[in-house]
Amino acid sequence: MRVRTAVTGTAVLLLSAALAGPALAAGPAPGAHTATRAAVRAAVAAGVPGATATVRDAHGTWSTAAGVGDLRTGRPRSAHDRYRVASITKTFVATVLLQLAAEDRLSLDDPVDTWLPGLVRGHGHDGRRISLRRLLNHTSGIRDYLTDDGFRRDHFTKDGFFRHRYDTLAPRDLVAVAMRHAPAFAPGASWGYSNTNYVLAGLVIERVTGRPYATEVTRRIITPLRLTATSLPGTRTGVPRPSGRAYSTFGVPGGPAHDVTALNPSLAHAAGEMISDSADLTRFYGALLGGRLLPPRQLGEMRTTVPVKAAPGVRYGLGLTDTRLACGTHVWGHSGEIPGSVSEAAASADGRHTLAVNFDGDWAGDTTAVAEKEFCQPETRVSAGR
Repeated sequence: MRVRTAVTGTAVLLLSAALAGPALAAGPAPGAHTATRAAVRAAVAAGVPGATATVRDAHGTWSTAAGVGDLRTGRPRSAHDRYRVASITKTFVATVLLQLAAEDRLSLDDPVDTWLPGLVRGHGHDGRRISLRRLLNHTSGIRDYLTDDGFRRDHFTKDGFFRHRYDTLAPRDLVAVAMRHAPAFAPGASWGYSNTNYVLAGLVIERVTGRPYATEVTRRIITPLRLTATSLPGTRTGVPRPSGRAYSTFGVPGGPAHDVTALNPSLAHAAGEMISDSADLTRFYGALLGGRLLPPRQLGEMRTTVPVKAAPGVRYGLGLTDTRLACGTHVWGHSGEIPGSVSEAAASADGRHTLAVNFDGDWAGDTTAVAEKEFCQPETRVSAGR
């Protein structure tokens, strides 16, 4: 079971008959990833318009795609498609904050108020009692702005989405929406997924460095790792090519699929605005878990987890999940959901085996089922480990 780390109405916890796309391989032995390919195709058979996945392991890089990337033209889904990765953005943001901690520019035990004085106030919220660590592991109790009825109506219903999809939303305004409500719980008393936590984390990065959080993510992670398909679009409403379309039924069972490709991602900010592709995501998580982005102490802090009561088998670290798959194998990564795009990245503990998968519709399929097939095969279980 995966935690739904979305920027949709289901964010508190964590897509038609189709054409099969070609598999692209570079090194794996014949027959490798057969179950993974079948799981990708099964998602399409279940109703997802199109799906794409990439695996990076000791044999090289392997990709597959199935279904369509454009329902109007019938263009097949491509393994090279870029897409909105939503809450996978959080791992990048947490990595930058941990780098700043390693540089002694901040402490994870700093109260939020140290860097954002007076911002977290109202209806019982108090930034003086909440540490940066509690933002990153979702134990702050800060209300998720996506649970606000008005916000949901304006951005995640059909009429609201098409009326407001090009609106620019400032990060402090997103925080203000959350401050209209009481906290979900006292700081440290429980666990509760809140996108507001990471909007605040992005603002802290900006306060500490004097530069936009997106600039820091780019210069510290995207550029050094040569993640050429990865970007933080800010208010840009399109997805760079190569890419397909994105579709949503807005939660209506059996409803029509609406093209929701174009939207202003400022509604997610540092909680989920990023665009990437599956190859870049496998490279990023491999580098992170392989120790190339953080010193051992900070990587250890990132991997220090708390339980997620609503999702047995899932624990949450600092922008990183530890998921126990059905076979007992543990994988590290994150999932993400935004209208029309559902993604998951998973990796072995040492980062040597990584997977990224994306669906271009948000009403069917299970990305974790793809991870189960990739990491639970006898030849891969030992390398995944815990």
